[in-house]
Amino acid sequence: MSVDTDIRAVAHQLTGITKLGVAYSGGVDSATLLAIAAEALGTDRVVALLAVSASLATREREIAHRVANDLGVRVIELETDELANPDYAKNDVDRCFFCKDELFTTIDDEVVDSHGLESVAYGENADDATRPDRPGAQAATNHRVLRPLAVAGLGKQQVREIARHYGLEVADKPASPCLSSRIPHGQPVTAEKLQQIDRAETILREAGFSDCRLRHHGDLARIEVPSAEIARFADDDLRAHVERELKALGFRQVTVDLGGIRSGAFTLQLLTTRGAVHA
Repeated sequence: MSVDTDIRAVAHQLTGITKLGVAYSGGVDSATLLAIAAEALGTDRVVALLAVSASLATREREIAHRVANDLGVRVIELETDELANPDYAKNDVDRCFFCKDELFTTIDDEVVDSHGLESVAYGENADDATRPDRPGAQAATNHRVLRPLAVAGLGKQQVREIARHYGLEVADKPASPCLSSRIPHGQPVTAEKLQQIDRAETILREAGFSDCRLRHHGDLARIEVPSAEIARFADDDLRAHVERELKALGFRQVTVDLGGIRSGAFTLQLLTTRGAVHA
């Protein structure tokens, strides 16, 4: 299908909605949904609902505001406290469920009535809908949150094409899961760890890496960058700078993962292991 056809398929699901809240992170999926909704309903009938907590990277918050501003859509920041939930903090494979449940509960309790929202939607795409490491989808179902991209059958590639059509700066932005995803399952999520991760990834980006993950293994920091950029660590000055800065954050050892960036590395590995055990 063409980009215009895909856009119409999503917009059709929004027909008749008087005011829509989009659960928004600033990533390509939610930004693309926001752009379609703004065009279909009008910017005055759409609001971007941005959850702000310790698990949101500083850079992601800044990008989210910039993209929404470019679209002319108002951002409503919601303070969420998923860390207060022991089921989230213990960091099992269903952690994302409790995060999304906190977000959607906050929207239900604080936003829907006060802002006159008729419906709430979020940016799940059709590819995500088939992944086993997306328990947050169940929270969306429990709260009757719409998922227009997935229902229209749009996968990640189609979403990116639409984002390019709208000229969104995040059209080709790599996926950026929340900071808690950098902590191995079974190791508790704390505000201190999240702050370390946020600062460490800022250091890596300022060093010129196009993308990065800082996997938090207690005293050990494991760096993931795109495979094509791993060779940059052969530079003595760069390597010494990164090691010095990360140790100043409290890490005792700093390593580079030769496998490069792997989305969902902790969750998919654990789910695969459990599946093998139960098979």
